[in-house]
Amino acid sequence: MTIHVNIGKAKSNLSKLIAASLRGEEVVIDHDGVPQVRLTPVAKPEEIDRAERRRRIDEILARIDALPMNRDAPADLEWDENGLPV
Repeated sequence: MTIHVNIGKAKSNLSKLIAASLRGEEVVIDHDGVPQVRLTPVAKPEEIDRAERRRRIDEILARIDALPMNRDAPADLEWDENGLPV
């Protein structure tokens, strides 16, 4: 079922409209009878287990360690437009 509501009414009933959207109903906000916005729930983030998260972090850290950088150089390096040391 689609719920069409005017902007003014949507302002005063926003929490009810969000609840309806979360229940799976289609909520459309109109302006002067013309549909403008559709409320849709945000997709739940992908859940990964602890071991997978740790593997991804280790992979990122390994890529950072592999960057060519003279660690004995002074800290006042020049940086290019991409934020990389020159």
